[in-house]
Amino acid sequence: MKTEFLGKTLSGPFTVPSGIVTCSANIIQRFFDQIPEVGVLTTKSIGPEPRLGYREPILTQYEPGSFTNAVGLTNPGADRSAELLGELAIPEDRFLLISIFGGSVEEYVAVAKKLAPFGDGLELNLSCPHAKGYGMAMGQDPELVQEITAAVKAAVDIPVVPKLTPNVPNVDEIAKAAAAGGADAICAINTMGPECYEAHGHPILANKQGGVSGKAILPTALRCVREIHESVDCPIIACGGISSAANVREFQVAGASIIGIGSALIGMNTREIAQYFKVLSADLESNSENAEELVRYDIDMNFRPVTLVENERITDDICILTFDKKIDIEAGQFVFLWIPGLGEKPFSALVDDPFKLAVINLGVFTEALMTLEPGTEAYVRGPHGNPVAPPEDSKIVAVAGGTGLAAIYQLARDFGDTEIFFGARSEERLYFVEESAEVSNLHVATDDGSRGHHGVITQLLEEYLGTLSEDEIGKLVFYNCGPAPMVHAAEKVQRNYSSPDRIYNAIDYLTKCGVGICGACDAPDGRRLCVDGPFLDAADADG
Repeated sequence: MKTEFLGKTLSGPFTVPSGIVTCSANIIQRFFDQIPEVGVLTTKSIGPEPRLGYREPILTQYEPGSFTNAVGLTNPGADRSAELLGELAIPEDRFLLISIFGGSVEEYVAVAKKLAPFGDGLELNLSCPHAKGYGMAMGQDPELVQEITAAVKAAVDIPVVPKLTPNVPNVDEIAKAAAAGGADAICAINTMGPECYEAHGHPILANKQGGVSGKAILPTALRCVREIHESVDCPIIACGGISSAANVREFQVAGASIIGIGSALIGMNTREIAQYFKVLSADLESNSENAEELVRYDIDMNFRPVTLVENERITDDICILTFDKKIDIEAGQFVFLWIPGLGEKPFSALVDDPFKLAVINLGVFTEALMTLEPGTEAYVRGPHGNPVAPPEDSKIVAVAGGTGLAAIYQLARDFGDTEIFFGARSEERLYFVEESAEVSNLHVATDDGSRGHHGVITQLLEEYLGTLSEDEIGKLVFYNCGPAPMVHAAEKVQRNYSSPDRIYNAIDYLTKCGVGICGACDAPDGRRLCVDGPFLDAADADG
């Protein structure tokens, strides 16, 4: 579906709004390469300096298809973003829209100058509702909107697209101000609110309040697009609760040139997103209505209470937590543990009945878990991610380090015929060894030789593989889970004996939302660990 937009002929009429899915250069490149229907690729909002943003939870679903989020404008800063975006290979028929923000007119201009050489246009985030001093705080003032737009427009030679907030009584006045400042197009709308939603008597988001997105804001988005179209003569990027071909047609009639699809992509892996956009495009061409059936309104983000019954300390920085309930989870999946006021983090379940977690102290949240007292009530959501599915009649070789044993133990327990290779720096850092030996043929290596093989686990792995016949090697399927250096080293050994389509890797990438929206857990090849994995096919990484 060829689309004309700001001087370029694009491969498709869709975009993904800023801050959703396409939040890293890796993911953007994967969309460029695999999803032509998305003609405009919008980055996450980028500011003058790096921002960590808010702690998790950053996203909650308060009803199917409707969400609140407070990410906190997380970004690596303009300088690092320029480096990352400069590595992109942008096809001729795509448009890279770089979203920027600042705390003053001068900051907007400075960021714009740094990033303009790497994109086809700049989106001005004048509408984020939950970051103090940014976004909506500026976007509600028509004079300031005009001033920022004009200043950026004068500083760069690519199109400028202000993104407007719906949280004003006069969006037409704001649109006129943007146009007066020289806006080449307008994006509408950002999230509404902010609002606060609770679970079990506690605010869910770490920031307490967050912007509202998804189906709940569609009527407001449609009204705003209509009012903007009646007020100014420039292209409009529409976003806000759009999921079906019928929605798209409504927004096109209202005046939209480019259609943003955001919350509707929740829970979809990369292949499913590609299929969704193909079906949606076909719907528009044939006047059918099939894409809506692909939207995941079944995503469960509810929290269930659990109570800690034992905290077993293994070392100063490793513990095993045992809770009072069983959880439903399959090998390869993960859950989030939420402690109100402290945050939430994802974990593979070491055991599902009773629910156990292996924890290594890597930050504020996990440090607090080291001393969590029995009787503490916590909450679990999930499972998320994809269960593993080893080929029938295969023999599993699983390599684990750190908390990676949790995913590997359940894999061996549920499928059998497994060789587990478990490595640690020293014997004291090994845990769940006897239990693992009961469900597998266990191979242990320690860096200092205090138990098992003296050396790294990949040395022991290579020794084992060297003893196998060609027929035995042909039946192997590999699962690696743990820190990136260990996983990469294991894969390197395994590729000498097996094809990459029989190697699966789960690396400890940062995972925030768990449902594919925030893009924090991107792999170097642009897959998202939480929905494409957590075990990622090594063959797919080869392209």
